[in-house]
Amino acid sequence: MHQTPSWLDEAVFYEIYPQSFYDSNDDGIGDIPGITAKLDYISSLGCNALWINPCFDSPFKDAGYDVRDYTKVASRYGTNQDLVDLFGQAHRRGIHVLLDLVPGHTSEEHAWFASSGRASRNEYSDRYIWTDSSFEGYPGMPFIGGEAPRDAAYILNFFKCQPALNYGFASRDRSWQQSPDDPGPTATRQAMIDVMRFWLSQGCDGFRVDMADSLVKNDDKEKTATIDTWHRLFEPIRKEFPQAAFVSEWGKPWQSLEAGFDMDFYLNWQWAGVPNGYNFLTRNTEDKLEGPDDASYFKADSKTGISDFLADYLPQYLRSRNLGSFCFITCNHDTTRLAPRLTPEEIKVAYGMFLTMPGVPFIYYGDEIGMRYQTLPTKEGGYHRTGSRTPMQWDSSANRGFSKADPTELYLPVDGSPDAPNVADQDGDPESLLTFIRQMTTLRSGHQSLRPGADFAVVHAPRHGRSFAYTRTQGDDRLLVALNPSRQEEDLPLSLVSAGAADQIPRPLVMVNSDLSQGTLALRGQSFAVLAL
Repeated sequence: MHQTPSWLDEAVFYEIYPQSFYDSNDDGIGDIPGITAKLDYISSLGCNALWINPCFDSPFKDAGYDVRDYTKVASRYGTNQDLVDLFGQAHRRGIHVLLDLVPGHTSEEHAWFASSGRASRNEYSDRYIWTDSSFEGYPGMPFIGGEAPRDAAYILNFFKCQPALNYGFASRDRSWQQSPDDPGPTATRQAMIDVMRFWLSQGCDGFRVDMADSLVKNDDKEKTATIDTWHRLFEPIRKEFPQAAFVSEWGKPWQSLEAGFDMDFYLNWQWAGVPNGYNFLTRNTEDKLEGPDDASYFKADSKTGISDFLADYLPQYLRSRNLGSFCFITCNHDTTRLAPRLTPEEIKVAYGMFLTMPGVPFIYYGDEIGMRYQTLPTKEGGYHRTGSRTPMQWDSSANRGFSKADPTELYLPVDGSPDAPNVADQDGDPESLLTFIRQMTTLRSGHQSLRPGADFAVVHAPRHGRSFAYTRTQGDDRLLVALNPSRQEEDLPLSLVSAGAADQIPRPLVMVNSDLSQGTLALRGQSFAVLAL
């Protein structure tokens, strides 16, 4: 067990897709100096940490998740010095910065892969997973043969352009499969340690790790060998950089946090039509835009109560709560945005919950103003994900203030709707989603009970009804959070919650469509409330 970096206790993250955030040089693509230029805005949101999606050199066949050089910033974003300058400017504002690490595969254009594919043995021959013949694959693993002088096929992790790095096989039934302790996997681990060390020494504060559970192949259900691999990866890094933070794309916190990560995401999953808890809350529909059949909890007209979410969430939370943070996200670059399928009123209730649950919250750029998912052709391997990666909407000027380039030169088109939400219109509007987000982050910063590890207890989850209430407690600081996503009023008797002294009256801190009187919290349609107990 390691000590979680102290700064995570007060962290609220803002995820930035760099291509689409702000274009500082008017070439139509967002860049690192553009992020630096908007640090004061990010700080104004109450966000004091960033996660920046991959910004390394890449052919961009998967939007940067196909890395060609881990230690070089892609020229479209600027230079290594631009990134170092961003670290410095962020730190001056009390903002920490995580980069995106892709440890499981590289681009097929990486120099390591070119060397690995040579017919003659060399130091990179075992850096990737190769079979014994260009005609031989392996069950359950995609592979490509015939593209290298080497008489072998290479195993893929995702797209054709992403050959899997070799961290070994937990169980082996082919001669070409290596143990995690063999020289090839050992060299792969050391190479990834060197990548982390390079950026941490430049001022980076840690990493979000892509597909973190996928390193060792043929692992058991509990990912025993992959967990051990992460222990080996983290051991030297933790000693050298004890305040570095790591968040995993894993989705099983009892595994990822045991592996040494500080945080894991509650990811949006629906396998074979069966939703997980996060999907029950936000995206329980096949329709990305309107969703008349939407059964999500936060959809006002659905009939869904909170019980299905709790059945999925609580066992994971209880199993992992002493290991680190299981984090809620508003969205991410792989997930369809909640708008326009959910209305601003529905989204406000959802974000109220996300920003008061245990863990460290993550806000995806533009979610604070309710940016909408767009139906678009694929761009750089985005496919259905492309519509969640459109340019940030700063104001109502040309290109929504994202860039001064000709609209035809933009990385992706901006939302062309006349009522497209933007920062300038919502800034200062007391009823806007942006103002609500700022109100909630201010609340978090002022209450120990909203720290990631503060106690969480469900106090109201009726079998018949859609309201939900829980307490967050840290020492003498105790809050009641209550919400009702439906259109019908539901009352919450405060007798369900011990308020301490008999003459102590709960104090309203946040009240959206709710009212407190005579020992009852009236949760009107689409309401959210936070009370100090």
